[in-house]
Amino acid sequence: MTTLTNAPLAPLLERLFADADASTAALRPTVMQMTDDERAAMMASTTNYRALYTQLKDAHLAVSRATATLLYLLARSSAARSIVEFGTSFGISTLHLAAALRDNGGGRLITSEFEPSKAAHARANFAAGGLADLIEIREGDALETLARDLPERIDLVLLDGAKGLYPAVLDLVEPRLRPGALLLADNADWSPDYLARVRSPARGYLSTPFADDVELSIRLG
Repeated sequence: MTTLTNAPLAPLLERLFADADASTAALRPTVMQMTDDERAAMMASTTNYRALYTQLKDAHLAVSRATATLLYLLARSSAARSIVEFGTSFGISTLHLAAALRDNGGGRLITSEFEPSKAAHARANFAAGGLADLIEIREGDALETLARDLPERIDLVLLDGAKGLYPAVLDLVEPRLRPGALLLADNADWSPDYLARVRSPARGYLSTPFADDVELSIRLG
């Protein structure tokens, strides 16, 4: 028995995943009307992400169920106690990571969310899931919120915000990654600079694509 599979968290996650499926279905027609070039420019932008994510404030943009379970497994198997997340949204991924911290005996999860309404929903979900005591949500641009007061040692990082900012966020957390720290980047194909960096052992990483849209990396010692 785990925190992940018991009440109050398990039924909460079922509801959140159902809501996420519905918001994804509602968003799909708009995305499909865009050309490949338009979609790539939108996803990889390092300048227009504020407008984009404000427009998407009602969309969950959640990780898949499989990726969420993977996050729990990675955090548990690595005995993580210190986690940083870029892109909270409604908190599905955050809840999986915090559940692992609970089952690891405790820890601290710092997560950053740009959109105020999403941060408010996430806080309510953290409380409903019984995990709020493990989570510090920082509201605002991650390039500012994650530029200060990070743990001395970071065990795991999840990148699931604006894809064009993945390299910049990595710059912020990299000095504190412990040897063997895990990084998981969702939709990493939209950030070729990030992929080039973590796929280079010369840059201190070993990395591999996982499933259709995830890049899993380890910080080498």
